[in-house]
Amino acid sequence: MRTLTAAALQLAPHPGPLTVNSVAENLNRAVELIERCVSATGADLLVLPEAVTTGFTPGIAADDLWDLMSPIPGPTTEPVQEAARRLGVHVVHCTYERGGERGVVHNSAMLIGPDGAVLGVYRKTHLFPGEMQWVTPGEAVTVVETELGRIGLSVCFDGDFPELFRIQAVLGAEIVCRPSALLRSADIWELTTRARAYDNHVYVIGANATGTDPAGVHYFGNSLIVTPTAEVVARAASHEGWAAARLDPADAMRTLTPGSDRPQTFDHLAIRNLRLLTAYQKELLSEAETPFPLGGGA
Repeated sequence: MRTLTAAALQLAPHPGPLTVNSVAENLNRAVELIERCVSATGADLLVLPEAVTTGFTPGIAADDLWDLMSPIPGPTTEPVQEAARRLGVHVVHCTYERGGERGVVHNSAMLIGPDGAVLGVYRKTHLFPGEMQWVTPGEAVTVVETELGRIGLSVCFDGDFPELFRIQAVLGAEIVCRPSALLRSADIWELTTRARAYDNHVYVIGANATGTDPAGVHYFGNSLIVTPTAEVVARAASHEGWAAARLDPADAMRTLTPGSDRPQTFDHLAIRNLRLLTAYQKELLSEAETPFPLGGGA
């Protein structure tokens, strides 16, 4: 990984009914925000929120969403690809993706390179309750080798699952991007983003939506950039804009805690007890559920 400037962008989707025109407007506004951010910060890597072309809750059936979306690459990605090429930057773009059969829609994040090419696509593997009504989950982990470093991709609720981030870290990820439209609290958002960074000693760039989506769901922003020792080095507010920070790999693991003069002396990845993990591999891969009733039921 080289030293770079990263930015987590947040913007509000068009709040009205989802149409071809609203998708085009969302794409135009995303491109405008990318342009403004690069001009102001010189960002090398920019991360857009989850489902930025539509808003997270589309308010239409999966078949209708399939008709409105496109494959990757396609009309829902090309304006962002062109902006990345024109500005010479890497962009993580997140959109619903038309699958191979009508009604099969993926919640996809893609890494676009400075030549405008799609370098890798990740399809969200952990679906938030209700989302499975219009999304088909993916089945693969994505880590992309780039001139900036090795970049992993996740989407929102994925950040609640330590195993996904651990796989990416073991595959060599140095940065994991988390485009999101988080529906819980700012505390949960910060907790999970910082924990995944600290668990795996990776930078995490969390870009959270703001505003109101077509189904009337509200989002709170608070995009974050977190270091491999869990320090929040940039944070946005609730309005449209960005959080940007300079990421220097030489400083990533320098001290035990921010502001300390004690050097970092342990590596969570290197000191994993692999014998223990192997002994309990069956248990780790078994189905399980919380012992507590959901929703306070008996």
